[in-house]
Amino acid sequence: MRKKSILFAIIPAFIGSAQAEEGMWTFDHLPIRQMKQQYGFEPSVEWINHVIQSSARLAEGCSASFVSGDGLVMTNHHCANTCLTDLSDKNHDYFHDGFSAREVSKEPQCPGMELDRLDQVKDVTGRVAEMTAGKHGAEYGKALQVANSVLTKECALGDASHWRCDVVTLYHGGQTALYRYRRYQDVRLVMAPDQDIAFFGGDPDNFTFPRYDIDLSMLRVFEDGKPVHTPFFKFDPKGPKAGDLVFTSGNPGRTQRSLPASALAFQRDVSLPTIIAAYSTLEGALWQYSRESKTHLIDAQNTLFGVQNALKSLSGTAKALREPEVIEKREAEDQALQAWIDADAERRKTYGDPYKKVEAALAVQRQYYVHDFAITRTVHGLLGDAVMLVSAAHERKKPDTERRSGYHDAELAALETEIAAKVPVHTELETTTLALGMTTMRQILGEDDAAVHLILGKKSPDERAVELIQGTKLADPAERLALYKGGVKAIESSKDPMIVLARHLEPVLDTIRNRSRDQIEAPMHEAQGTIARAQFARAQAEGKADTLYPDATFSPRLSYGTVKGFQDGAKVIAPFTDFAGMYKHATGSDPFRLPQVWLDAKPHLNLSTKLDYVSTNDIVGGNSGSPVINRQGDVVGLIFDGNLDSLAGDLYYDIERNRAVSTDTSAIMAALRTVYHADALADELETGKLKSRPE
Repeated sequence: MRKKSILFAIIPAFIGSAQAEEGMWTFDHLPIRQMKQQYGFEPSVEWINHVIQSSARLAEGCSASFVSGDGLVMTNHHCANTCLTDLSDKNHDYFHDGFSAREVSKEPQCPGMELDRLDQVKDVTGRVAEMTAGKHGAEYGKALQVANSVLTKECALGDASHWRCDVVTLYHGGQTALYRYRRYQDVRLVMAPDQDIAFFGGDPDNFTFPRYDIDLSMLRVFEDGKPVHTPFFKFDPKGPKAGDLVFTSGNPGRTQRSLPASALAFQRDVSLPTIIAAYSTLEGALWQYSRESKTHLIDAQNTLFGVQNALKSLSGTAKALREPEVIEKREAEDQALQAWIDADAERRKTYGDPYKKVEAALAVQRQYYVHDFAITRTVHGLLGDAVMLVSAAHERKKPDTERRSGYHDAELAALETEIAAKVPVHTELETTTLALGMTTMRQILGEDDAAVHLILGKKSPDERAVELIQGTKLADPAERLALYKGGVKAIESSKDPMIVLARHLEPVLDTIRNRSRDQIEAPMHEAQGTIARAQFARAQAEGKADTLYPDATFSPRLSYGTVKGFQDGAKVIAPFTDFAGMYKHATGSDPFRLPQVWLDAKPHLNLSTKLDYVSTNDIVGGNSGSPVINRQGDVVGLIFDGNLDSLAGDLYYDIERNRAVSTDTSAIMAALRTVYHADALADELETGKLKSRPE
């Protein structure tokens, strides 16, 4: 297949200083010199383009890859959990029992799922600098909003249904890039194994190694009713060997390896404890709810899985931040940079004291964070839909340059698709979570708070939640779409209780949004951009600019490393697990229960087949579903997790302990052929071509 060249403006990278395999690198600034020195590998332009064009991103927060020329996509089971849940009904629990379509015509569409493939990257730092020059505070925030509008509209080429354009802030404002993706909104489910093998070991094994999971799902991308034809990764059914150089192409969500110490202290002391407390309460409520009936279990299991996963990840970050040396080290780095600035009059004139601006913004955030969190966390589910519809009506009245992010012309096609998606609504679960959110809000703010009175009136949270959920029609996508297309007139005349509440909430939420934009986000963006430019200037002066990389931003990145075990105290952890270890690890009770199909298949499997492995690739959340590829650019694994030490990966990378956890391609192939008898799908992976599947 002829490769289409992708435009990349070659731009300098700075901020986090890379050591060995550390770094989540943008494709236009790969650490080629380091890779060549360490491993004798220098990726060609063709290799880089092949990786870019074969990689993908699921808009809801995961990575993926094309693994056949007929639109077949590989990602994690937990990245398709929402699809599996949405397609389930009272007779089918695809989340737990798995799914397999025996022919292409039986592959159902995942409601509301979007997959994006990178097409182009441009450096727009200069244009953003011109549009924000001389502006500060609120005016700076509004200028950024204008820049986002102008740049995304140009980028979408008048066809927002086919192109997604993201203005990506790199280096916390030191650089701005414009990413254009080919957008696909017809994504269908091909195959997913049982939850008991996809998440074998459950929460006790989560973020650990050894692991024994096949956290896999297969999707297919369609366009105009036919599978798309794209470049793709060849599937290597043998997997890697210990010591092999491997690469991860994915979309790491967020790191904070260059945030000022004061911002990290705010997270340690304020935001993380608040979020963890709320999630812990929600986990308990969902745990109880899911045990009340089988229906409740099916409805809540995906949400509960996500909450438990988030809790473990957030708790790992919080634990790392409580280690004194983490913030102390960052504080010393901040002081050293400010001292470098202050040592030269010209540098003082250019950069000033950006850390004072950071402190001023954080002072505002400390004052309002818990209050604003208590209100905004009630805005989810159907109430979130109502707020979105009210916002959409009001924002679309404004000139495009004055709208909030999410409502620009270039973003409306995706918004309308989201509104019209036929996603099932579980009313009892919605009622429970809405009541819990309002109860938490009242506990935090007190009964006399104006927002509490506005939302609850004279009713209890339970009574108000029942009233809202039973009275609304927003579970019907046709109703949502009619309100969206009807604009302000339809919204203002609606008597739907959710819309009525959203109308009353809009001024409160606008105050929160504007305060956050003008007094927190804009000055932080401006200050951290200054810090980034100073860091890069110092690195250039010291000849170290090519060892620096940006924090993660849920945009395409490449990391490199080797298949390698690690030391856990006195214990040496080998890099691979195998099927024999999985069967030994099984107890027959949750969460160590193997599906019956795996018990039946045991006599027919080669138990020495490699199952999962660890590598030194630098990853964080968002990398779930990333392909692991070798020097030839072929897939040899599927990222699905990290070990416990990787939970601190938001803050730092430790090559001795941080590990990425992947499923071996040899295990995937054995599962498809021997356990699930999905030979046509296995053939498609091996040949890269779709074959008709028998009934």
